[in-house]
Amino acid sequence: MQSTARTSTRPASSITRGLNARHIHFIALGSAIGTGLFYGSAGAIQAAGPSVLLVYLLGGVVVYFMLRALGEMAVALPVSGSFAEYTREHLGGWAGYITGWMYAFEMMIVCLADLTAIGAYMKFWFPQSDAWVWVAVTLLIVGAANLASSRWFGELEFGFTIVKVAAVVAMIAGGALILIFGLGNGAHNVGIDNLWNDGGFFPTGAGGMVSAFILVLFAFGGTEIIGVTAGDAEHPEKHIPQAVNTVPVRILLFYVLTIFVIVTINPWRTITGEESPFVQIFSSLGVNWAATLLNVVVITAALSAINSDLFGAGRVMTGMAKRGLAPRFMAKVSRGVPVATVGTLIAVLIIGVALNYFIPESLFSKIAALATFATIFVWLMILLAHVASRRGMSKQDVAKLAFPVPFWPYGQYFSIAFILFTFGIMAWEKEYWSALAAGAGFVVIMSVAYALFHRNNAAASEAETPSASS
Repeated sequence: MQSTARTSTRPASSITRGLNARHIHFIALGSAIGTGLFYGSAGAIQAAGPSVLLVYLLGGVVVYFMLRALGEMAVALPVSGSFAEYTREHLGGWAGYITGWMYAFEMMIVCLADLTAIGAYMKFWFPQSDAWVWVAVTLLIVGAANLASSRWFGELEFGFTIVKVAAVVAMIAGGALILIFGLGNGAHNVGIDNLWNDGGFFPTGAGGMVSAFILVLFAFGGTEIIGVTAGDAEHPEKHIPQAVNTVPVRILLFYVLTIFVIVTINPWRTITGEESPFVQIFSSLGVNWAATLLNVVVITAALSAINSDLFGAGRVMTGMAKRGLAPRFMAKVSRGVPVATVGTLIAVLIIGVALNYFIPESLFSKIAALATFATIFVWLMILLAHVASRRGMSKQDVAKLAFPVPFWPYGQYFSIAFILFTFGIMAWEKEYWSALAAGAGFVVIMSVAYALFHRNNAAASEAETPSASS
């Protein structure tokens, strides 16, 4: 069941292992720290008030157990395609097919949204410029990094994440200065008592906390890329456990500490979302160029998201193509890089951005909401695959696992129940009906496509392809 990652010479058709521990840590950290924190946190605070801190803690627990499940499987079998391969192995061909395509679709939706956002962000400095110019420049940068090598991608993502992490640390430090020394408190009350002064710690009740679940889980989306990096890692048996053990804690600390600072230096009702909570913190400190600083950070966050999402989708689709679950040409690897898949995804983004000019903004935002559905769907499939993998193990097999998940099976069942509950929230809340319907429709359409076109091809590929662990 368990295999040791090889570091010997790999054939030209294999993806090069060019990511070290530093790359993997920052790729995972960067993928989860973005607009969900810098802008989206305002919506979560409005929904739940100060009790949103508990929602982030609960969400962090789910992310931790999901990543530990993924880490256990990735160390045992570090392959290109990651969780799509694990769901195929343990839940069947259809599950692997749906998981891979759902993840790729999610990544493309998020990339398209971020590309569009970059065009808007750059107008802050160049109001007369055309958005397509900045979109083209962005695609050139991230496309070149992804087509060059996994190491070049890792270095670029490392640089992007340094900027974002520095911004978050500055937010936390700035908020601490305001709290301790009362700097720039202006007309608002500043202090820990803001956690309960306005309606108590649960001002919107249980319903408000429940409404915040969707926003919070989406903010943690992208952390599953740790599993995707296993096929590119130099020493997956060592680097993946390190990342899985440390990244969730760091992300949780960054989110919880930042939200804590925000809701203590500003009464929660004043966080309206009209400006980023990030700007509010630095404006309180008298940093007049806070808007400029924010623009640098959100552009970096968008670049980082596009960079990592293109990487993740490319690796997953390449792994699926080798199994006959995606077009065969996407399995082509050159210089250790899945150039065919990455090139195809870049072309899709170019077409998508062009089409975006003809789509009303309100319609596009509804389609983008599907990313929330896709994120928790992929997490659920990872958890179910892990549960299925354990059921096929003997006690001896479990004892030999190099990176076993803790608190088995209670943490896994809790996380599965939490995600199913979140799907229930989407069915209950009217604003998420369109995303839920679109997600369910995508599953149905792809299931029909699998039944009609891919089942026989996948079976033939399975017979021809040697096991990744052999």
